[in-house]
Amino acid sequence: MTIRAAALALLLTLSATASVSAQENLRPDPPYEADIVRLSEILGALHYLRDLCGADEGQLWREKMADLLTAEAPGDARRAKLIDSFNRGYRGFRNAYTHCTDSAVFVIERYVKEGADISARIASRYGN
Repeated sequence: MTIRAAALALLLTLSATASVSAQENLRPDPPYEADIVRLSEILGALHYLRDLCGADEGQLWREKMADLLTAEAPGDARRAKLIDSFNRGYRGFRNAYTHCTDSAVFVIERYVKEGADISARIASRYGN
């Protein structure tokens, strides 16, 4: 492949990528975006804390996040935002807790309730 042909192929690839990104950016976030972002963060926190406190649930909370992403079918930028939120929840508690404490158990209880409340609110307002 000549340099000119390679440059043209690269230009076409970048143009197609920019077009997809531009279309993705034109789609407005859903009205429940703040709730979904918060729910993603909660799932990340629970993934870390439940394991830390011996829940023996394996990948349950990561799977719940995967289910959320499947249900939302977000574009690349929004998907990255939701994953970043999950990771922020996970890392925030990983940095704060190295073993299960009464405080960690309290956070788990609070987050399970908050996550259930968010899920119910989204389902009742925006579900089919």
